[in-house]
Amino acid sequence: MAELPAKRNAVRVSDADRDQVASVLREALALGRINADELEERLSRAYAAQTFGDLEPLTSDLPDEAAAVPVPGGFQVGRAPRFKFSLAIMGGSSRGGNWVVPKRYLAFAIMGGVKIDLRDAAFAGRAADIHAIAIMGGVTIIVPEGLPVEVSGLGLMGGVDTSVNGPGVPGAPLVRVSGLALMGGIGAKRRRRKRSLGDDDPSASLP
Repeated sequence: MAELPAKRNAVRVSDADRDQVASVLREALALGRINADELEERLSRAYAAQTFGDLEPLTSDLPDEAAAVPVPGGFQVGRAPRFKFSLAIMGGSSRGGNWVVPKRYLAFAIMGGVKIDLRDAAFAGRAADIHAIAIMGGVTIIVPEGLPVEVSGLGLMGGVDTSVNGPGVPGAPLVRVSGLALMGGIGAKRRRRKRSLGDDDPSASLP
């Protein structure tokens, strides 16, 4: 297992974090990836865990789709994504709710608007790159408090809003937004979470 960053390794976990790992381990037993003795031993270690450094080794040998683990800030990493792009042409498109952000995501808006809500999302990896193109339209990313964000890009008769840029909670997934705004706009807004994290839900959307 790769060495964890020192700060994240030392962050203390909550009961909810321990329960999430326990759920992953029980699923691994049901699928035959671990046996009953291994489950009992790992559950014991999970409920005794004090830090994220204690929890991560318990699922590090499981496949990515089964090895989702909580990370600081209440986020979850390691789930398999379904969606890789949002497209709006003379209309609107939204992605939100309990979905999984892939490592690379494309948002394309022409004379329309794209909204991407990350408040209840899980992440496929430790970082997500969102490439946005807005032509006479707009791309807006809604991010929860504590999520580190880096927004950059080029605005031609348009704008790229970088006001939400910040480091966030150490160890939380990093979201990098970059792209081109041609007579349009690209930006991110911080909002409080609406509900708890869950499984990837293809029917979920912004209100």
